[in-house]
Formats: sequence, C-alpha cells, structure tokens
Amino acid sequence: MATAIVATAFGGPEVLSAVDIDVPAPGPGEVTVRVRAAALNPIDHKRYSGAFGVDPAQLPMRLGNEAAGIVTAVGPGAEGPAGPIAVGDEVVVHPAPGALAEEITVAASRAVPKPVGVSWEVAGSVLAVGATAVHALEAAHVGAGDTVVVHGASGGVGSIVTQLAVARGATVIATASEGHHATLRDHGAVPIAYGDGLLDRIRAVAPSGVDAAIDTVGTDEAVDSSLELVADRGRVVSIVAFGRAADGIRLLGGGPGADPGTDIRANAWRTLLPAVADGSLQVVVARSFPLAEAADAIRLVETGHAGGKVVLLP
Repeated sequence: MATAIVATAFGGPEVLSAVDIDVPAPGPGEVTVRVRAAALNPIDHKRYSGAFGVDPAQLPMRLGNEAAGIVTAVGPGAEGPAGPIAVGDEVVVHPAPGALAEEITVAASRAVPKPVGVSWEVAGSVLAVGATAVHALEAAHVGAGDTVVVHGASGGVGSIVTQLAVARGATVIATASEGHHATLRDHGAVPIAYGDGLLDRIRAVAPSGVDAAIDTVGTDEAVDSSLELVADRGRVVSIVAFGRAADGIRLLGGGPGADPGTDIRANAWRTLLPAVADGSLQVVVARSFPLAEAADAIRLVETGHAGGKVVLLP
C-alpha cells in the first residue's frame, strides 16, 4: 500500500484527499518507483476543476505527471531510453500518471537516469516544462544568430526557453514583469516589460528585426505583437493561444489543431538533464510541501505567482 493524492469530486483544492492505494507489481517492461519528489503543474488543477469536462467515470482521479525517485522493483525486460533499469537506480519519470504518490508503477520507457548531484526537487520538476520548451525552440527553428522574442519569459516554460535559446547563440528579448528582469539578464536575455508600448520597446532593442517569437502566455498582446514583428508566421509559436489558429501561427501541445511533438518531447531529457547537471540550465524550485499538504501546494500554483516550481515530497 502507498499514499496517493486523488480528487474525489470536481471542484477546488478542497476535493483533494490523501488515500491508500495498491501499487501494482511491475509487469513486463515496467518499473516501480519510490517517489522522492513530484512536481505540480497548472494542468493538475485544470483536470479536476472540470475545465476538461466532468465525467464522473474519471473519479476518483489520480493526479501528477512527473516525478523523481528510486526504483524498488522491475518487471521482465525493464529497459529505459538509456538502457536496462535495476532496483536501486535513481530515475526521473515523465510522463508519470498519478505521480502525486509515495510509489508508482510506470512503463520503463518513461524512466531515465537522474544525474548525480541534482536534487530530487529539481530532477522531479524539469521534464514537463522543459520538454515543452525544447519543442517550442525546435518548432520555431531557433538557432545561432537569430533574434527571438519570448513572451512570459519568467514562467516555468518561458525561463527554460530563454536559457536554451541563449545557449543556442540566439539573442533573446524576454517579456516579463520588472521584478524578474534581473534574473533574465543573468540568463543572458534582454528583458522588457509587457503592456502598453510593447511593440515599440521590442523594436527599440531589435532594430534589425525579429526572426521568431515564442508565446507562453496566450494573450492577444503577445500574439499580435509577434505577428507584427515576425515575417514568417510559421516561426510564431504558441503553447496556449489555441484560439488564434486562423492567424497561421504554430500551436503546440494538446490543444485543438496543435502539434504534440511526441518524439521531440520524449527525447528532450537528453538536452535538459545534462544542462541541469552542469549548471547551464537553472530550474527554480519555489517551495516544497509534504505530500499530505497537496491542497495547499496546489493553491499556491493556482495563484500564478509561485515564483518557480512547486514540489511535493512524499
């Protein structure tokens, strides 16, 4: 038996409960992982809030989708993308359905080695947002010499997009509130405030033009300014503005008409985990909570002002 967080109804954090679950033994190609850290993401709340429907058959609903931990059991032929997996291996798992739990059984194909020296909290926080960031950069064809605008550069996805784009040799113009500008400068970006006059501010710091834009916020301001600045609409990428498909921008993720980028996201760990390990990619963990305090943790995520990843520690 293990403790897991489930939603017993559709609604707010008050519908969450910590319950005892049976953890199935790993079958062929599966592993069981003792979770040491599991990160929260906004989609966790959306799932049980009813934003995606209120089918009672989905209840009780397990939550979470990324974690890091220690392998406690392996099924026959348990091999991950980096090779065979053994009991005692430290791994990062994504996608990891039901990750908000003390222990989970998942496909071995979703488990990759946790880099030595990387904290459990960071290891359990990087792959969901990081895979989206890598997908966005690939979709926008960002490379050395490009000038790219990143909208929402201080958020979970935007921060990683910014850092990886700089590492590729791009000039990054990063929109964010002024409180985040110092951090963005440390990442090598040119920070600017969003709001009235955004287009003029971008043009002032990019007199030679903008080659690509990546939107992580979905506002009309972000999309409209990107369309004004970028000649090739195929290099305007959004992970949230699904209502703007008619404008010819590239939409990524699970929304209508979006590119899921399955292969790119599945292999993003090869870029992300070494970068976290050598310190070239910074992932901010704002706060950690015990597993039993999942409702409080999700309330913090819902504010949109956590200041980094929020993690549960079983």
